[in-house]
Amino acid sequence: MRLNGGISMFLCEQSIKRLRIIINGDNTDDYRSGPDLVSFFNKLGFNDCYGQGFPSRWIFTELKLNEINGTTKLESCIKSIFAVNNYIGRIDYLDNLIDEFNQYLAFDKLKIFRENEKILIGKIDKIIIPRIKEQSDISEKEFLQLAFDTSIDDIGLDYNITEILKIRIGEAESNIKVGCSLSAIILIGSVAEGILLGVATKYPRDFNTVNRAPTNRNDGKVKPFNAWTLNDFIESAYELDIIHEDVKKFSHVLREFRNYIHPYQQLCSKFSPNIHTAAICLQVLKALITQVSEYVRKV
Repeated sequence: MRLNGGISMFLCEQSIKRLRIIINGDNTDDYRSGPDLVSFFNKLGFNDCYGQGFPSRWIFTELKLNEINGTTKLESCIKSIFAVNNYIGRIDYLDNLIDEFNQYLAFDKLKIFRENEKILIGKIDKIIIPRIKEQSDISEKEFLQLAFDTSIDDIGLDYNITEILKIRIGEAESNIKVGCSLSAIILIGSVAEGILLGVATKYPRDFNTVNRAPTNRNDGKVKPFNAWTLNDFIESAYELDIIHEDVKKFSHVLREFRNYIHPYQQLCSKFSPNIHTAAICLQVLKALITQVSEYVRKV
């Protein structure tokens, strides 16, 4: 590895998009608001002001990253984002974040590594993809700190149903902020079920032929999709490699969301969710949206 200071770095599109997610910090302790983003990039030499007509945060960040791509300012940007003093008490999280981003940088023949308090960037001669922890081994805390690109539009469902799902996601997020955990979980469960029902409807042959497809007891035929539970959809989507181990692992509460709608069933199950439980469910939904979007782009 050749270590250089002040290198002109050029990142591919996927690396830029991933860096944008890290910088914006959605659903992490490092969330940056619109004014925060303006301040961050102004320190790199821009002279923007936050106000009326400001674009969405992800558009603004991606525009700025594309402007500095191929210049020494990009190196300064990356070193600032991964600066060790921003992660005091969270060094393990920083190291995991660096390892994860290095998977993208590998295709740019670049690598970040931490030398105590210093963040260094080096050029590599060949593509080396580092190993990271298997998703099945990820802890609950690590899962909650993951950043996901949650554009539900990328899934390609019917426009009208997509708009309804967006509204429900917004209401769920609002409910979590004010401590209404049960209503948030019910909304999140309905969105997850709506997404997977929509995907199953687009690819009926795939879902109807998996081993986990639910069948009728009397004739053994696969049930129509409107009779599937969220658990059925999750298990089938996992078998089809649409969703990953993390969603399957942390979705145990969400799978039974319909039971919590009825007070007597909630009483029998002794289910009393808190905000932490709701936050995990919301993170599961965001991971699900990202993974389903990736699957749809491939097929």
